[in-house]
Amino acid sequence: MHMLKSMTRRALALAAGALLLAGAPGPADHAEAAESAIDDVLRRGVLNVGMSTFVPWAMRDKEGNLVGFEIDVARRLAEDLGVEANFVPTAWDGIIPALLARKFDVIISGMTVTTQRNLTVNFTEAYAHSGMRLVAHAEKAAGMTSLADYDRPEVVFSQRRGSTPAEFVRRKLPNATMNLFDEDGQSFLEIINGRSTATFAYDPTPAEWISRYPQLLYVPIDQLYNEGSEAFAVRRGDPDTLNVFNNWIRLRWRDGFLEERADFWFRTRDWEDLMPAG
Repeated sequence: MHMLKSMTRRALALAAGALLLAGAPGPADHAEAAESAIDDVLRRGVLNVGMSTFVPWAMRDKEGNLVGFEIDVARRLAEDLGVEANFVPTAWDGIIPALLARKFDVIISGMTVTTQRNLTVNFTEAYAHSGMRLVAHAEKAAGMTSLADYDRPEVVFSQRRGSTPAEFVRRKLPNATMNLFDEDGQSFLEIINGRSTATFAYDPTPAEWISRYPQLLYVPIDQLYNEGSEAFAVRRGDPDTLNVFNNWIRLRWRDGFLEERADFWFRTRDWEDLMPAG
């Protein structure tokens, strides 16, 4: 009996040791930890930000400089990290693959959180909230006052390739025709030139285009669609970077920075003087 107890105690000790060794960080674990994007940022002194142009999230002013809500957010984030912000303009439909290929450290580009995207990247907490509106050609969409009116093959939507509005049209209006473009501006120009019936776009872009073409464009249904939240996107398996960014977002919500910048870019037109004529 005494020998049996000794053997049992020894077996338990060996099992416990094996569990500890299994949980202890080995060389592979240390290598993975060393790949944290935030460590790379601090070491090089530069935060590489993947972005695409969306008015007024990010755009070029009359001197060709990048301005907008995203630009303010990313620059303040870099400043608080004690590094420089380097913007990497990227086609929207390729921005997630570029992040995964380590072309930059983070996407800060008005990216709405969706389950499908979350299968590929990790999202931070929300740093902005938005919704989109339906903008239509005044003559082509006359009398079309419900969303169901737009779910017909003869109704042509022009949308930005790879965008949330394009996915919304695909899901909610499967019978409509949709043409895809690389920029939001092209989508609106298609309507203005009479080649498209309508487009979905996030505020405040609809108001901006309607103010420029009040005889041609209007909002036929006074409703926000697909209300959602925008977040930074980072590569999966990087809890340190996610932790730093989440805490920064919480801090800047509390001190009013994010709300103040959102008010300026989305609820005023004070920035229009910065933009090129026409």
